[in-house]
Amino acid sequence: MSTTPANRIGVSCRSVAYVHGWRARWSISRMQKSDFRFIDLFAGLGGFHIALGRLGGRCVFAAEWKEHLRDLYDFNHGIRPAGDITKVDLAVVPEHDVLTAGFPCQPFSKAGEQLGFECTKQGGLFFDVVRILSARKPPLFILENVPNLLKHDGGNTWAKIQKILGVEGLGYHIDAQKYSPHNFGVPQIRERVYIVGSLEPLTKFKWPVRSDKETSIETVLDKNPEDAKRLSPQVQECLDVWSEFLEACPEGVNLPSFPLWSMEWGATYPYENETPFARRMLRGMDGLAGLSGSHGIQIGHNLTLEDSWAALPSYARTEQLVFPKWKQDFIRQNREFYAENRDWIAPWHPKILKFPSSLQKLEWNIQGGHQDLWEYVIQFRASGVRVKRRNTAPSLIAMTDTQVPIIAWEKRYMTPRECARLQSMQSLKRLPSSPVQAFQALGNAVNTEVVEKVASALLQVTPNFKKTDS
Repeated sequence: MSTTPANRIGVSCRSVAYVHGWRARWSISRMQKSDFRFIDLFAGLGGFHIALGRLGGRCVFAAEWKEHLRDLYDFNHGIRPAGDITKVDLAVVPEHDVLTAGFPCQPFSKAGEQLGFECTKQGGLFFDVVRILSARKPPLFILENVPNLLKHDGGNTWAKIQKILGVEGLGYHIDAQKYSPHNFGVPQIRERVYIVGSLEPLTKFKWPVRSDKETSIETVLDKNPEDAKRLSPQVQECLDVWSEFLEACPEGVNLPSFPLWSMEWGATYPYENETPFARRMLRGMDGLAGLSGSHGIQIGHNLTLEDSWAALPSYARTEQLVFPKWKQDFIRQNREFYAENRDWIAPWHPKILKFPSSLQKLEWNIQGGHQDLWEYVIQFRASGVRVKRRNTAPSLIAMTDTQVPIIAWEKRYMTPRECARLQSMQSLKRLPSSPVQAFQALGNAVNTEVVEKVASALLQVTPNFKKTDS
């Protein structure tokens, strides 16, 4: 079934006429009636706006600090967002029924420094949400963030949020659940936590039931689109080298599920009872002499301490006396894998050395599948070259254009238009004109399909709202 924007019919803030591309669920006449008012904070491309608009909501206020996204929001949704939320006067925020906010996730993400509320740049933005909730006391709210929010700082961050927003704080009954778009038939694995709040008890609230429907990334793809970015010579060469690795793998050898770190193949530096840093602190210049670093490079006695240190993989140069267990496990597993398969890996091994360290790692998520790299979906991440089956796309992140999923069988990157479908935002009339800005905005966006499911369930809590039947 086609998933082109032509399958979406007219989205605006004041009147919504929308036919869902995969299954029509609402009557046009019913959707045109606004039953509740909502505000959209950290609005971005307007994912919350689209989702709540489908349910009959009317947006009465939005806030977004990036000017080009404010312009785009105005064009797509018919309302111009206010700017920096930290400078928004509460007097301009109208009364509303539902507050929505996908507040910045970077302070809580595993991919960042995890400074949480202590992050001076973004960690305090949650409290601007609190400021508006406290002043306007809407009956309902929906917040979205990375799943690590629930575990951040040993659970203390989530406990603090519950205390602030809960019955003993602002007076809300709150609950949280993790969902990914693929749970609802959208071919993308991108888990996020959704936090709902209600001034009334959540006794009538039931989280949406996950679907077991099979997905395929091909449902959101265009066939060899002319505007797709093609692979650079370096990317092409790197993938060719990893393809040679797969071809060299003997029949009967199953590639492991753990990430393949080629820099560990031949390395002998300490990692279990002590770390290179611990050895360095104890023995100084000669602490690493006689050992092997990245890719088996010998660390000789004639090297300076700096050169010895540089010979180690980047992840082994941390100032830790003990590596975390997950890192120890990966190092051990990779050394064992190399020891068992040295005969066929060793002739191939030098070919990978010319590439940056992130391209020297392979995440083969195709256990049991045909070992042909060009049949799958690929994404370049800091953690390595990630290869996935064609049923789902890897998680969209606020990415550069080099981190966009690669459609390997067409030797190209996904287009912004295709990535918009992964976020269930194909109804947008316009995306950012710059591909880099488009990918960044889509990576920061909420998935409208998931939000709609959660919001639809939450609206059942408040009897004053007239809710469309699904």
